[in-house]
Amino acid sequence: MTFTQQAFPIFEQAIKDYHVHDDIDHAIDNPHAQGSIEYFLYLKNWIDTVQWHLEDLIRDPQIDPVDALALKRRIDKSNQDRTDLVEMVDSYFLDKYKDVQPLAEATINTESPAWAVDRLSILALKIYHMEEQVARTDASAEHRATCQQKQNVLQEQRKDLSAAIDQLIADIEAGRKYMKVYKQMKMYNDPSTNPVLYGKK
Repeated sequence: MTFTQQAFPIFEQAIKDYHVHDDIDHAIDNPHAQGSIEYFLYLKNWIDTVQWHLEDLIRDPQIDPVDALALKRRIDKSNQDRTDLVEMVDSYFLDKYKDVQPLAEATINTESPAWAVDRLSILALKIYHMEEQVARTDASAEHRATCQQKQNVLQEQRKDLSAAIDQLIADIEAGRKYMKVYKQMKMYNDPSTNPVLYGKK
């Protein structure tokens, strides 16, 4: 079983579990052993799923500005949690392949494995919600047909992205690629680097 064959069903399960209650405040019940890669993948997608619905809510044209600000801050926190989870997944890969000696001709990839997996998690959400649109009984046939065309593209993207991730991991394992992880340095979240937070006049 490849990594994406392991990961994608975990993403699908997290999305399905969230939609049992469809509530951004519902507590997560992660079914995987704490600290395992499965645990982190489930948690990662749960965060993505909650944020997906936060992004829907904040686009309500009738939203109260006070509520919108609270949602914006919650989205900011969610983005930071998402980044932290990506770095945890990359730490898993770094540890797993720490003893691999890169070949002399080994090259680095444009993104780390976990950031590619992040894209796969978001893609799982797009596929789920596009399927909802395809199945809508209150929408026009034209709308459903357009969404089905988009769904076909999303499924092709899933196939291509999964293959690319699995190839990258295989290349790292074989020493054809090597990993470097640059921790995210989001200055606006840091009281010491955001001028508004450290009081620059």
